[in-house]
Amino acid sequence: MKTKKKTVKPKKSKSRPKIERFILNEDFEFFSELRSLVLKSSAGEKERMIQKVSNLGRIRLAVISGIFLSDPDSINQYDAPADLFIVGDEINRAKLRNFLGSLEAEIGTEIKFTLMDKEEFDYRFNMFDRFVRVLLEGPHEKIVNKIGL
Repeated sequence: MKTKKKTVKPKKSKSRPKIERFILNEDFEFFSELRSLVLKSSAGEKERMIQKVSNLGRIRLAVISGIFLSDPDSINQYDAPADLFIVGDEINRAKLRNFLGSLEAEIGTEIKFTLMDKEEFDYRFNMFDRFVRVLLEGPHEKIVNKIGL
């Protein structure tokens, strides 16, 4: 007898057992389409993200890549070194932690994140650092660019 697979399955929370949570069944036939729809950002969401990043400190460069630009079927085709790359000074670490936590909760997956100060970025960029070059030569979008790249 063939069992019917559920689209959405209940998930027990170990930390909060009284809260009912659900996860999407990855075997669902329209899983990739549904994931693409959820991950696709609107212009308003991008503006909100730019505003939140700008409020973290003196941001010189913010680049999104990887999970933010890929559709679910092509994520494995280009594995970006970072999904979010920020260059800036005087970054408020508490705001940064809150921002990343809310972003990961919204997206539903862990974000590969890199933060550099302007001096370190300049040094690594001028030394043709592999990490920086791979990130900037691959698919990416600069959401804040005050250093003229």
